[in-house]
Amino acid sequence: MIARTLFLLALCGVAAFALLAVRLYKVQIDNNDHYESLALGNQLRQTTITASRGAILDANGKIMAVSAAVENVFISPYEIGRDNQSVGLIADGLAGILDVSREFVIEKAAITASQYQIIKYRIESETARQVRDFIKDNEITGVYLEPSARRYYPNNSLAGQIIGFVGTDNTGLYGLEQQYNSLLTGVDGRVVGLKNARGANLSFSEYEDVFDAHDGLDIILTIDSSIQYYVEKHLAQAIEDYDVINGAMCIAMEPKTGAIRAIANYPNYDPNDYQTLGDRELERLSRIDDRDEYLAAYRDAQFRQWRNRAIADTYEPGSVFKIITLAMALEEHAATPESTFDCRGSLDILGREDPLHCWNRYGHGQQDLNHAIQNSCNVVCVEMALRLGARTFYKYIDAFGLFDKTGLDSAAEGRSIWWSDSVFFDRNNQSQLASAAFGQTFKVTPLQMITAIAATVNGGYLMQPYIVQQVTDSGGNIIEAAEPTVLRQVISSETSAAVRSILEDVVKTGTGKNAQVRGYRVGGKTGTSENTEQISAAAEDAKKDYIVSFVGFAPADDPEIVILLLLDTPSYETGINIAGGAMAAPVVGNMLADILPLSLGIRASYSQEDLMDINVDMPRVSGRSVDSAEELLSGLGFEVIVVGDGDSVTGQLPMPNAHVSSGTTAIVYAGEEPPRGTVTVPQLHGMSYASAQKALEGCGLFIRTTGAPRSDARVTVSIQSIPARSETAYGSVVEVTLIDSAAAERN
Repeated sequence: MIARTLFLLALCGVAAFALLAVRLYKVQIDNNDHYESLALGNQLRQTTITASRGAILDANGKIMAVSAAVENVFISPYEIGRDNQSVGLIADGLAGILDVSREFVIEKAAITASQYQIIKYRIESETARQVRDFIKDNEITGVYLEPSARRYYPNNSLAGQIIGFVGTDNTGLYGLEQQYNSLLTGVDGRVVGLKNARGANLSFSEYEDVFDAHDGLDIILTIDSSIQYYVEKHLAQAIEDYDVINGAMCIAMEPKTGAIRAIANYPNYDPNDYQTLGDRELERLSRIDDRDEYLAAYRDAQFRQWRNRAIADTYEPGSVFKIITLAMALEEHAATPESTFDCRGSLDILGREDPLHCWNRYGHGQQDLNHAIQNSCNVVCVEMALRLGARTFYKYIDAFGLFDKTGLDSAAEGRSIWWSDSVFFDRNNQSQLASAAFGQTFKVTPLQMITAIAATVNGGYLMQPYIVQQVTDSGGNIIEAAEPTVLRQVISSETSAAVRSILEDVVKTGTGKNAQVRGYRVGGKTGTSENTEQISAAAEDAKKDYIVSFVGFAPADDPEIVILLLLDTPSYETGINIAGGAMAAPVVGNMLADILPLSLGIRASYSQEDLMDINVDMPRVSGRSVDSAEELLSGLGFEVIVVGDGDSVTGQLPMPNAHVSSGTTAIVYAGEEPPRGTVTVPQLHGMSYASAQKALEGCGLFIRTTGAPRSDARVTVSIQSIPARSETAYGSVVEVTLIDSAAAERN
């Protein structure tokens, strides 16, 4: 009996030790990592050192996106409870300083098992000082600040769709910020310190390890912020002037290298406040009463303004594409600049029931190739395409890179839409070939279009477009670098020279006349195409929506820049003819007028005719003698009127440094002061230059011009910078855009 009892006790002891051994094995071996983590969690506190996100800079080193030191505010609910801190006091204090709700802080403090709950991300130094003062003054524990970084875009909306933006966790969400997020982000560091048994920090250096953060790499773009500014400035003005309904797109490229100098879209946004819509979008949304519909429309509007349409969206290029048809025809000797054609307004095409019409239904008659392109003649372009044949035509489309993505360093690039070979090569139906000859029935992206056009004017080389020039570390060492890359030579240098010459004539005397820039040689081509995305099953007599466009390059003999502009659905209400020559050409001309001298440093070379047609700066003559003032002003081409009988000048109009048309009548006040107050601006639309100048001077205003030469008797005012019937200060200068009315009616 005793033996049995001892045996059972021994057996129980063995079983107990076995169970204990199993348990110890599970704790120390199987679950070692888990319990070690718990132990370390009770002994260690880790604080993140946020790596600074790399900067984004323009081609000249100007900062376009940068991270600055800020701080995050967080609480330890565990410590607040352990130390019997007043949750109400903490909630009231932080809510007042950080602009968060009291309830939000209380909700976070209720998670008592946690030692890390974020209250506010990325606060500025002054706000951080207020938090520290609050902690100190109230002897609070459990409220902390930690270093962080905040993304700033110092140029606000400039190049917003290119750069993109980051989210609350400093991760790139759109644009280059997203595309190059892994390079820009860097690697966070951390501080690891010990806690005592009560959970308090041991702050002595021997109990702390610091693992340094490694900042992100910097990205240097090909974008020139000066060119970007002028492109956006004139694009925004065009939106207002022509009441453009569906936005606009513009790309500026260096044709010799493929470097993108500017990309602009409208609507745009400010990456510093990327959730907010622009005024025009908000006004449109204000008409929606249903809340759910409004919220859905708001989200759609946000995506529209973030979207880089110039590289992501496709469109029918219209007559701008005639440059490509011209280049392939010249290269294949299907035509020469001296070739003659007869346009009777239409052409019978195999496979079409109805004739294919030229935009000029009456026809252009007999014309050589040069004049046919100046006239943007559809019939001549179709005839050249038919001579080439569908297979040769498609061979060049492929060579110009219009079937494939360009390979721009952006994830957002779209794809073109073309007819399949089997349809396009059908010998019994040439309608697709005929329509494609003048830019219809297919779609390309604006980026594809400008890349192909650049090849026609740069000597014939298709360049790889790129937007990131270099990647560097914080010490300025180059990690990666892009170089201009020739993909292939599509046409000969001789053909390219012929294309440039013909397109320069388009701007001198053809459909692109309104893009002229005094003192510079400019080439280009207009385009007007139906917006097939907006066509609806409306009444047959409903007005169609159009995309008007223009591509311009300068200097025409040796291009340094090429600009493609698209205005999507300008309004009929403006009274201006909806055509590329009337709307898009003057805008590109204005862009070039700023970019060539101010951004590229290319000096103007004025002919005698130009000198009679330029704008000049009004010098300061106040304080001079009347005689010397008259002599100075007359020498600069001003007409002079003296008001008063004093010996010296006491006032002048226009004011000093005002930019006005040469030949302006300057008023010199001798012993008197210029009139003050406001005047009503007259309606100038449709007036000749002389009539507009007279109307303005009649009410004490002055004129300066852009667009077509004012010496041309056919030009009329299209746009005025100060709206008609508005009030403005006496002596103000009104800028008017002049267009050649005949050119403005063309395709």
